[in-house]
Amino acid sequence: MTLPASPVWFITGCSTGFGRDLARLVLDRGWRAVVTARDADRVADLVEGHDDTALALALDVNDQAQVEAAVAAAKARFGRIDVLVNNAGYGYQATAEEGDEAEIRAQFDTNVFGLFAITRAVLPIMRAQGSGNIVNFTSVAGLIGFPGSGHYAASKHAVEGWSDALLAEVGPLGIGVTCVEPGLFRTDWAGDRCARRQARLPIMPIPRARGWRERRTSAGRRPGIRSGQARRSSPRSARTCRRAIWCSAHSAMKP
Repeated sequence: MTLPASPVWFITGCSTGFGRDLARLVLDRGWRAVVTARDADRVADLVEGHDDTALALALDVNDQAQVEAAVAAAKARFGRIDVLVNNAGYGYQATAEEGDEAEIRAQFDTNVFGLFAITRAVLPIMRAQGSGNIVNFTSVAGLIGFPGSGHYAASKHAVEGWSDALLAEVGPLGIGVTCVEPGLFRTDWAGDRCARRQARLPIMPIPRARGWRERRTSAGRRPGIRSGQARRSSPRSARTCRRAIWCSAHSAMKP
């Protein structure tokens, strides 16, 4: 199998945070990248000066037509996709009792169903290539539920379980699956959604759940690479996350 000298990355959610930093890192290394955001103007600076290796696209992962159009444009431009990074997503804070139905469903649409949709669209390309890697940004909240962010944790737990099943399905096809689980970083995690919500709703006090620490400890689910499941990186540092993603690209390029 002939492997590309420069892998093609398809990255969602590049307007801020990890997606933006990763897109810059990929392009600075001379690799090719499809850089996406809901507003393509917000990533125009990332692709500036990379006319031959970058493609900026508008992509809302909740819009199936945009998902299909973006993947088709990536294939038309570069002919392949070696690494899909599902980074688009956001946080939502509320206790279980005060959670707003519309906000909860909107978060699942982006964090879960949007991730499913873009992965489904890319998989046929990777299957035809016989290679590729899917990198799903989850969170340490995908392993541990914290008071006040249960809905967000639920969305990330869903991605974790789905990633394990996905690896079992596509691993034999030469496609890898990696979950990256960051902890707390200074990113636009909640965007303006949380600010708008806090402006109109009182925030209930969050009592420490009885036995929460014991459940967390006894669960024994610590981030790391676990045999037979989707590979996971430690959420200890941004450098660790970057290393995990860099390794993902080289995993995709192994014969």
